[in-house]
Amino acid sequence: MTNSLPDRRSFLATSFLAAPALAATSTIQNGSARRPLKVVCVGGHPDDPESGCGGTLALFAAAGHSVSIVYLTRGERGIDGKSLDEAARIRTSEAQRACEILKAVPVFAGQIDGATELTANRVHAFIELLTEERPDIVLTHWPVDTHMDHQVASLLVFRAWLAARQSFSLFYFEVNAGEQTRLFLPTEYVDITPVRDQKKHALFAHVSQDGEAIYRDHHGPMEEFRGREIGVAAAEAFVHAARPRLLST
Repeated sequence: MTNSLPDRRSFLATSFLAAPALAATSTIQNGSARRPLKVVCVGGHPDDPESGCGGTLALFAAAGHSVSIVYLTRGERGIDGKSLDEAARIRTSEAQRACEILKAVPVFAGQIDGATELTANRVHAFIELLTEERPDIVLTHWPVDTHMDHQVASLLVFRAWLAARQSFSLFYFEVNAGEQTRLFLPTEYVDITPVRDQKKHALFAHVSQDGEAIYRDHHGPMEEFRGREIGVAAAEAFVHAARPRLLST
């Protein structure tokens, strides 16, 4: 019996076909392998990276790239009736479990949920943190968002991108589109159909946040909608912070 499943290379290449900028910076380009890259995702809280781009992170890890997830906070205010310290312990453990599922390394940036800051000192500290990660690709929140922690995470990454003279490729993802992320017009799509279950399991690891309900009510419909835009079952969408180009005449 002939195996109808695609091989690993073609499966990964197909997933990135609608994301030319992402594909161009990965090993998945024209069927040829490049060096493994460092991919860093920055989210405001535990569960943001998983819900916004967990599928894409899973694909990068499956392609042999090194993936880290930087959580700006530990979600200290995310569990009713729990102290900040207790909630942080619970949500840190959930984030670590989610990263195990996605084959990513968790990093915690040390800010506090609901009290994040965008100051000169915070920018300097974050630039140092991201510099130590030596990223080739960074994924983070779209800055037009109703949650201030998401905005702060996005702007910290933007300041680091500028300080690094745009030496890494920057892509913005969406979370809870329409309610939180606003005015988001994708330039890139990644077909996450093959890793959809892996993404769901990572999100479901956030038991304290009822990850299953988050997926059912928000991110499941969102990835299905983005999938319809490119003709696949499920997709994640991004905006590429492209460098300015001088067009020849």
